[in-house]
Amino acid sequence: MAEVYARLEGVGVRYGERVILENLSLDIVEGAITCIIGLSGAGKSTILRPLNGLRRPDAGAVFVKGQNIAGLHERDLFPIRQKIGFSFQFAALFDSLTIAQNVALPLRENTNMGAAEIDALVAATLESVGLAHSANDFPSELSGGMVKRAGFARAVVTKPECVLYDEPTTGLDPIITHLLTQTIVALRKRLNGTVVVVSHDLPSIFAMADYVAMLFEGAIIACDTADAIKQSANPIVQQFLQGNISGPIPI
Repeated sequence: MAEVYARLEGVGVRYGERVILENLSLDIVEGAITCIIGLSGAGKSTILRPLNGLRRPDAGAVFVKGQNIAGLHERDLFPIRQKIGFSFQFAALFDSLTIAQNVALPLRENTNMGAAEIDALVAATLESVGLAHSANDFPSELSGGMVKRAGFARAVVTKPECVLYDEPTTGLDPIITHLLTQTIVALRKRLNGTVVVVSHDLPSIFAMADYVAMLFEGAIIACDTADAIKQSANPIVQQFLQGNISGPIPI
């Protein structure tokens, strides 16, 4: 039976009066790539934030390696966050730093590694995402796909147990999307870790996912292997997968 790296149980998240997640439960399988799908604006990205303590849920529990982190003090969340990499939707790189400096930042801030060791690890990580030649460039000098890969490098440079990717292929052409999908798969193998991807790009999802979960109206309505999800009897899942505008999903 597959081991569970993280588990959300009855999670609720609100922003003011707006309910984003309600009674949401989801298991993240250790060592696998789990992709979360759903309509735009459904709250997919919101699921990622409780997983590393960036957003405390208003209800429910969030277990990481068996520990409920939902009510932990900020100082107690720090060692957990060090084991979970986060690749932001728009990379969130610092414009005033070079790509190498951006990738080195978590090592300089959170480890006792020496400068030479950091430089070597940064170089190896940039090589792994195909950016060795861009180490001294600034984010503004790179294409959208290269900026995304730089964000990937920063997320994995500390060799985390788990990496969270928020919409990694949004707004990119099919060729770059395919490249980034391959990069995510390769990085998971390199780290031998766990991955959670939020996306609505179905070809990319089914090219990398071991498990797929669908978010609808604040809750996970289906979660299974990628092959099983394709054959799901749930009409909402099928409507989403087929892009059919008629059906149970309100348009």
